[in-house]
Amino acid sequence: MTGFRTEIIGDATLYLGDCRDVLPTLPRVDAVVTDPPYGIARVWKGGRGHRWGTARDAAPVRNEWDQIPPDPSLLNRLSDYPESIIWGGNYFALYPSRGWLVWNKPERGFTLSEAELAWTNIDTVIRVFDGNRSDPGREHPTQKPVALMEWCVGRLAGESVLDPFMGSGTTGVACIKLGRKFIGIEIEPKYFDIACRRIEEAWKQPRLFEEPKPKPQQTALIFEEDGA
Repeated sequence: MTGFRTEIIGDATLYLGDCRDVLPTLPRVDAVVTDPPYGIARVWKGGRGHRWGTARDAAPVRNEWDQIPPDPSLLNRLSDYPESIIWGGNYFALYPSRGWLVWNKPERGFTLSEAELAWTNIDTVIRVFDGNRSDPGREHPTQKPVALMEWCVGRLAGESVLDPFMGSGTTGVACIKLGRKFIGIEIEPKYFDIACRRIEEAWKQPRLFEEPKPKPQQTALIFEEDGA
């Protein structure tokens, strides 16, 4: 018994708790795909100019969970998995990589970034995903589009994927759709419940990896004529 609230949905196992406490209890997985807090705690300041500022410049703080970045030792641990994709890698002191992933957002003229970067330990060239900023009905302030996370998971050779900063569960939804085993950890009960719902909804949908059931075959009956 781990003492953490645990939900098992198909091939997904979800934990409510601090990933620093949960990770030592888990089996080894093939890959990490995650979008950790960047430690910038950006909030909408509103007013003239519609500026974005840091949490220190405005009150109340809306994104309290994003004030402190993950401990460097935790990030180093995550980067040591056989395959690792860490969004916001440009905010962290990770070792050099040539296999960066780029999310190019087609909209222009916003004060937010026009692209986001993911650090990887995958030995490949830089790859670019062109896609919208978010899916309709976004339920987390930094929720990534499902198509983006499917693109990430689809680049992995491994069968099991860990997201220790699960948020609203988009990585888990992508894994379910692509037939990968998923382990997710989320510290906020609100977002954990959202992730459970979204992943359960994805599990109930037809999945790309399922082979169609064979159609029943009819056996022809052959009657031999009596010899003349």
